Parts: sequence; C-alpha cells; structure tokens
Amino acid sequence: QVQLVESGGGLVQAGGSLRLSCAASGRAFDSSTMGWFRQAPGKEREFVGTISRSGITTAYADSVKIRFTISRDNAKNTVYLQMNSLKPEDTAVYYCAARSPYFTTISRTSNDYTYWGQGTQVTVSS
Repeated sequence: QVQLVESGGGLVQAGGSLRLSCAASGRAFDSSTMGWFRQAPGKEREFVGTISRSGITTAYADSVKIRFTISRDNAKNTVYLQMNSLKPEDTAVYYCAARSPYFTTISRTSNDYTYWGQGTQVTVSS
C-alpha cells in the first residue's frame, strides 16, 4: 500500500524553474514504479514522466524531454520532478502516481498506475 502527497507547485514566470516533490508512505515505495502526470483545465490527463523502481531508467513525454528530470530517493521515500525552462503550456495540476509493486516496468499509461496523489498546481505566466 502506497500513499502519495505532492508539493512544490506554484506560480512562476516563463523560463523559470520549479521542483515538485512527491512524498510516499508505505514499505512498498522502493518496489513501486513511479510516474508524473498533469491535467490542464478542459484537457485530458497526460503523461509527463516515469521512473523505474531503482531509479536507473526513466522516460518522458516529448513535450517535456530535456526540460524536465524525474528522480527518486528511496531512502527518503520521495520522487521529484525538476522542471526547467517552463512554458505557459506547462500550466496544469501535476499528479504523482505509483504502480502496484507487483508490476516491475515503467509505464506512460495512466491506467497502469494504482495509487495517486491529490495533485499540486503549477502556473506558468508569460
């Protein structure tokens, strides 16, 4: 069982940076593939990035590749999303998610994730 709480969102000007954190509780955290997703008003939830259980492998949406970096610190039960060179189109509520520990691979698909945080708002002004 994994419970997730996001933090670090806020208002930033275009070109700025933010680091989102997702604090997890539960012994299975280091056995869980993690993902970040985002949803803008009136739009479908979209994939942002994912990271393997070990933190060795990652994958990103093309729209954020190079600009965003996902990482994790299993000792702190925390996954991060470092966002640089932010654009107004990055404005959204950002969610972290965890797959069931039963599954061992990264995924770009929201339906593959079992546990979700409440989200944190990121607003990028022009």
